[in-house]
Amino acid sequence: MSWAQSLIKLSSYEAEVLQKRLAEIVDRLVAAELKLAMLEAEGVAEAQFSAQEAAAGLYRAGFLDGLRLRKAKAQSEIDVILIEEQGARDALAEAFEAQKKYEHIAENLALTARKETGRRETMALDELGLRRAAR
Repeated sequence: MSWAQSLIKLSSYEAEVLQKRLAEIVDRLVAAELKLAMLEAEGVAEAQFSAQEAAAGLYRAGFLDGLRLRKAKAQSEIDVILIEEQGARDALAEAFEAQKKYEHIAENLALTARKETGRRETMALDELGLRRAAR
């Protein structure tokens, strides 16, 4: 295996690792967004319950404060994951660019080798023709 093929293989592996990392980040993002949606649904359910029960209204303010804090925490977690996701996407794009560069280099090396082989074959045939003509 040539060094160019080794570079292509390594860059392909790096791209695969980065794709897996991005998939894990997206899974965490989906889970965090689901958590936030559940908190919002919990707030709606509590508002409906406290509207029906007079005694529950006494605890509503404390519940809403706690809910607001939990929602803020969930939203900050989502924000952090979004930043991490953007970084992972950028790293993946760079890995694909590097892979394409290595593939382009390998193609150029193969083309150069084919040209050299053709040149040598042409020289050999020319020499053979000159020998026949000299006889």
